[in-house]
Amino acid sequence: MLDIILKKFREKNPTIPVFSVYDSEFLPFGRIIEGVDTTEILEAAKSIPMPKSGSRYLPSEPSFEALPIAKEIEDKFYGTLPAQCGYCWGYNSKMDATEWHTSSEINIPTTPIILILGHLWDVKDGKIDSGSFKAFYAPRGVVLEVYGTSLHYCACQTSDEGFGCVVGLPKDTNTPLSLPVDSKFLFRRNKWIIACLDNEALINDGVFPGISGENYEIKY
Repeated sequence: MLDIILKKFREKNPTIPVFSVYDSEFLPFGRIIEGVDTTEILEAAKSIPMPKSGSRYLPSEPSFEALPIAKEIEDKFYGTLPAQCGYCWGYNSKMDATEWHTSSEINIPTTPIILILGHLWDVKDGKIDSGSFKAFYAPRGVVLEVYGTSLHYCACQTSDEGFGCVVGLPKDTNTPLSLPVDSKFLFRRNKWIIACLDNEALINDGVFPGISGENYEIKY
């Protein structure tokens, strides 16, 4: 079944390499975490209504953080440091930008998703060509650690029903900066970001335009 899914995405998206998170190509970007029970958090995600359009992101989602899995993420994957369990969901098919943190990110897709990933070491003076990115299909319920050296952004949907992805990060990541910082890439706490050159909305919000090449739009 996975081979059939990948074949479809490769045919519809010939300009970007498409793999799954089970392929060896994913190993430099992250790893699959086995043995984590996602039943309750997948069920909790069903209660969060979809937006009418566009995507939404909450750094901290109380219904997720009340579950045992939130403590498991904090203890096992962040070494007991305070962590948050948030949600990114809605409708999105484009690359648009890329970001990174000085920490790994835990992702649990609540729907099948595609992640567009690159390497931080390919960014030179805040610039990178989109041709160095790869797309990875991740099924619902898989638990992923996306490394801190992996460039990533909003997941892409794989159907008209939209997408959802639980996002675990150190506490206060992606929240507003409390003080001005002399950095053209630091946009939120522990969030550095660069935009595709054609993403006027983000650029107008102050995001540095650093991604040249095709602004990929994942077709399904």
